[in-house]
Amino acid sequence: MKIGVEINQLSEEFLREYPASQYPELMCKQGRPYSCLLLDLDLDFGYIICIPYRSSIRHKNAFLFTGTERSRRTQSGLDYSKMVLVQKKSYLNGQNVVVDQDEYNETIRNIQRIAGEAVAYIEGYVSHVSGTKPLHPRAYERKYRFSTLPYFKDVLGL
Repeated sequence: MKIGVEINQLSEEFLREYPASQYPELMCKQGRPYSCLLLDLDLDFGYIICIPYRSSIRHKNAFLFTGTERSRRTQSGLDYSKMVLVQKKSYLNGQNVVVDQDEYNETIRNIQRIAGEAVAYIEGYVSHVSGTKPLHPRAYERKYRFSTLPYFKDVLGL
């Protein structure tokens, strides 16, 4: 699988079209941009996966850093449950974003795993919602209760 990788932030246009008052699970608020890992996969999805870097994650739906300075103090990583599916390039601010070098290095070393886990997280949601592989209600709650994916049903064709 060919993976295009970039670190970016969501644009003001995205923040206007997805206000926190209507989309409370999104990890973006006015005046506080979140750095995201953008994955452009060669799978003809029609969207780019945007996974936010977080300094404190308390669930298993994430890639947790293990060898970084911040991970020694808190469970930092990339949060799959807060991913954004971007179809419009104007939803990205287009500027290069800086993240901690050790987190960037661990991200790149594990990019195949991260991409695979992100796609599996999305596919699990789609399979449940479409009814092809429904999860037990408790399993669904644990995995998708606070997920942003319901905000992108149109992007996912659901």
